[in-house]
Amino acid sequence: MNKVLLKKPGCALDMGDGSERGLYVSQDYILQKMRKIHRGISLMYTYYPNDKEWPTRACKIDAGDEPKGAWDSPYENYFPYRGGKEGLRDDEPFKFMKEIRQRGQDVVLTLTIDPTLTEEELIPVAKDLRPYGRILLRVNHECTGTWFCFNRRASYEELAAFFVRVCKVMHQYAPNVKVILCAGMWQPETGKLEMEDIFLEAHKVADIWSGDQYLSLHWGWPVDVATKKTHNYACYDVDAVYDKAKNTYLRLKEITGQDKPMVLSELNGDGDVTGAFEQSNMMKHFMERLQKDPDKWLSAFTLYQFRDDGRLGLEVTDPNNSDVGIEQPMMAMYKEEIHKPFYTHEIETAEKIKLPAKLRWGGSEDAEGVETDCHFNKTPTYFEVYFENELKDMNIMMEFGGYWFYKAPGVKCIDLMSYFFENPLSGAADMKLRFFCPPKDGMNKPENGDPYNSPDGDWMTNSYTVLPKLPTIRIEEEPVSLFKHYDD
Repeated sequence: MNKVLLKKPGCALDMGDGSERGLYVSQDYILQKMRKIHRGISLMYTYYPNDKEWPTRACKIDAGDEPKGAWDSPYENYFPYRGGKEGLRDDEPFKFMKEIRQRGQDVVLTLTIDPTLTEEELIPVAKDLRPYGRILLRVNHECTGTWFCFNRRASYEELAAFFVRVCKVMHQYAPNVKVILCAGMWQPETGKLEMEDIFLEAHKVADIWSGDQYLSLHWGWPVDVATKKTHNYACYDVDAVYDKAKNTYLRLKEITGQDKPMVLSELNGDGDVTGAFEQSNMMKHFMERLQKDPDKWLSAFTLYQFRDDGRLGLEVTDPNNSDVGIEQPMMAMYKEEIHKPFYTHEIETAEKIKLPAKLRWGGSEDAEGVETDCHFNKTPTYFEVYFENELKDMNIMMEFGGYWFYKAPGVKCIDLMSYFFENPLSGAADMKLRFFCPPKDGMNKPENGDPYNSPDGDWMTNSYTVLPKLPTIRIEEEPVSLFKHYDD
């Protein structure tokens, strides 16, 4: 056995899962579709705790008029964030955050926040996020726009100052949180960022730079339908979008004198505008150009999103049943692309290791695991992993041939044959099976104390699990029994 180190890919991938346009989809379902983990899963919530309507979801508030736009409401129509002032840490989004981290991924949390909140009112939010490891927090995204409700409550200068305030609170009370500024992007007419002077200090204090950029978008959804006779949509040149995003990063380096990770927090084409086939082609062109670019300037992007009520997803929500998704052509393309080396976590083999061993989980780009060899003379008939005794109640992620499998606490057996259903062997092969141990309940905790109020320390970014032994691995090349009553 060897210790292995889970590291960053050439470009990390995050997946949007739920927003105003669709419900959250189980991580187990997404993992079965993708066959691999993402760096992070993006959740979108809103927080206006002092509003009289709070915490009613915006779309359920009776304003007396039919909405004329997607954001024609007192606050954004994301699901309400029920922590903070309310302190409901077992409600949304925390139950989803735990599920995401159990399955070896990091949380990417978007919050639209009332920009009038004080530092004292933000501290409870920071304390909420302390047990969730290396969480990425995006606050009041697309803040140089005009469409979101927080833009009606504050000037651009006030929004920039509010972002600085959020960073100060998070860095002091939740240093495990990295704060993302999603602001104006590079403008070819001026060679500058949109409102770069106003948001300069915010860019400097942010941990991560970001922009949202769609290849096509029907922004009139869900109020109207995009047709050739309407003017509620746009379609862009993919190469121009790529250049705009890259120049945003270069300009940020120039005006701040800093070099920070650059991400695209929302990226996709809209099938409402181009149709499903061209939507897939546009995203494929962007992803392949990114792989060919020698500069490697983009740290990550988030595909918006897995299942969408419109046509911005790998699946479209079945209008008859929101629990069902209708797969789009982009699903197969995206799955093929994300399994290419450029988008795949690097797994580095380290020194020999003996069990029991204490393994560290720092996050989806920084973790320790164990690998063992598996020999196959041909495509097996059975390939199963059995978790007995003390292994039964452990939380384990397994990687095999680039595919990822999850074992929840209490589960005794995981069938890995699905890898061979899609990748049959042409002959004998030696392959590696790897084991990682994300936190059992999705939360980091100090050894003794309250994770919401304990002193800062290694526990906020790392969790540790002792792997006592390897599970039993069953590899069989022949069926248990076979009675051929038909011609060969």
